[in-house]
Order: sequence, then structure tokens, then C-alpha cells
Amino acid sequence: MSSFLTYAAELIENARAISAAGKGILAADESTGTIGQRFASIGVENVEENRRKYRQLLFATEGIEQYVSGVILFEETLHQKCDDGTPFVDVLKSKGIIPGIKVDKGVKVLPGTPGETVTQGIDDLDARCAKYYAAGARFAKWRAVLHIKDTIGATPSYLAIQENAETLARYASICQQNGLVPIVEPEVLMDGDFSIEVAAAVTERVLAAVYKSLSDHHVMLEGTLLKPNMVRSGSDAKVQATSQEIALATVRVLQHTVPCAVPGVTFLSGGMSEEEASLALNDINNAPGPRPWALTFSYGRALQQSCLKAWRGKDENIPEAQRVLSARAQANSLASVGRYNGGVGGDAANASSFVKGYVY
Repeated sequence: MSSFLTYAAELIENARAISAAGKGILAADESTGTIGQRFASIGVENVEENRRKYRQLLFATEGIEQYVSGVILFEETLHQKCDDGTPFVDVLKSKGIIPGIKVDKGVKVLPGTPGETVTQGIDDLDARCAKYYAAGARFAKWRAVLHIKDTIGATPSYLAIQENAETLARYASICQQNGLVPIVEPEVLMDGDFSIEVAAAVTERVLAAVYKSLSDHHVMLEGTLLKPNMVRSGSDAKVQATSQEIALATVRVLQHTVPCAVPGVTFLSGGMSEEEASLALNDINNAPGPRPWALTFSYGRALQQSCLKAWRGKDENIPEAQRVLSARAQANSLASVGRYNGGVGGDAANASSFVKGYVY
């Protein structure tokens, strides 16, 4: 098996390119089941051709490369082609966008815990990573899910944190040995009734464990990216933190846990509305104190929700859907450098995309 040293220069170059100033990631890696739920909301049948047409709409958007540096694909999408026969991977590369791939196989309940989970997919990951690299992917994503089920610090449990941290580290090491930049995604779900202070304490504990495991597994941090949750109030909390409070708590947690060798932090949106996600990212990039990493976006719902509603499965709506996508991508591009003033997308951009216990 190759050592990550075989790909070291390439890993570092790609990680830096993905986290380039003013750019972020379009997460288009929804599973067949998840995209089916999205399609159902607009009355579109969940068949492969409709999935292909929708992803083609996204990737063919004119000028999207000004704002998007990488796209996370689902395995089906990695091998699909445009109407003219051009592989999606080649379309993205022609725009200077780096193709990525979701490699985890979802979560299973961790026995002996109150419904906590650990992510599956390690067993054949080396072979799959080699295959994905050959198909043109240059980075990967693996999502771990941590749950806050109380306000006294009992959850996520030590077992759940350690199991997920170790699995993330093993995934990252295997990716680097096969030339893929690993996006490390330890998502603490913001489901429940808890304060932003509780969320901050838990997120810090999780990230500290993850970076300890990454060190133990000799992962080259310069060739990785982090995809964390923003630190927020629980979804059911009576008092919801402001965007500025979210920014301050989030940056503080990162300052306490994330080494400066990591080139970029690409936040997930966690069910926030498109506008909330953009404004929070903007405030994060204006938070006080040192921020040695690029702080940008890796959004799925918060980039696509209005675009999907504009499309509604109709070819005649493609130009408008692409205009909506481009406008939101530009808003997030500005937010990633702290220059977004708000207002893009109107009322539609304020619609919540929150789903309790969200799965891809």
C-alpha cells in the first residue's frame, strides 16, 4: 500500500485549492433516498435520469467556479455524464473545480449507548478510495454524528466520541494513502433543548478528541480539511443565540482545538436557512482573535434549497434555477471573506431547512 508521502505534495496543493479565499464547497452528495425526499417536496420523481438532470443543472451553472472550489459527489453522480456525453468529473475539472466523493456508508447504533451512533464503511475503504481516485476524485468526505441528549454532559458519551474520533482518523489515513484529501466531519447535531454554552463545551470536547486521534494515526494535517458544525443553541431551546454569538462561540472552540496546520475549515449548514448560514459564516469571518485557517462553506441544503424550488423538474426553469444558485453561491463567497451584507434571495432564503436527526 502507498504511504501518504507518495501523494504529500498533491494532497497539500488540493487542500489549499479547495480552501482558496472566497471559495467553498457545494455538497451534492445526497444519497438516493435523501435526494428522493427533496424531489418529493417539488413533485419530481426520484429516478436516475432526474437525479442526473438536476446535478447537471448545478455543475453547468455559468460562472459557478468563481465561488465554488470543490463539489462533493455521491458515487452514482461520480460516474454520470452530461447530455452531450461529457463526464461530470470532466465538466468540473474544466471549470477548475475539484471533484470529491462521499465515502462513508451511514451510521449504525453503538451498542450500550442511548441511541448514539458510529459511522460504517472502513472495511473496504482502501479499495474504494483507489477506485475513486482513478475516476477523478481528489478529496473525500466522511460524516460522524454526535448527539447531545442531556444538559449535564453525559452525552455524547466518552465511548461515542472515542469511537467516532478513531474511525475518522482511520478514514483520513486511508484517504491520504490513496491520494484523496480527507474532509473530517464530526457533526454535533444541534437537535434538542440546550444552550449555546452546552453546544460549545461538547463541540470542543469532540474536536479535541478528533485531533488527538488524527495525530495518533499520523495523518498529515496540511493535507486535510475540517467540516464541523457551527456552535449554536439547540433547536428546541427557548433562547436562540444570535448570529454574532454563534460566530464568537464557534471561533473560540476552533481556537482551542484546531491546529494551525489545517488549511481550511468548511462549515456544514446544519439545517439553517440559506440566509442564516450565510450571515453566520460572515460573522465568523469577522470574529475577534486569531483565525489561521480559511473559514468557508461546505453547504448542501443552504446552497440548493431555493435552486431546487426554482427548478421543479422543468427544463424551462433551468436558467432561473441556475441564477438562484449562482446568487447564493456568491453570497457565501462574500461571507467567507467577511463581506456579505445580507438580503440575497428574499423571503425564500429565510425558509428553514432543519430536519431533526438529519441523515444524508
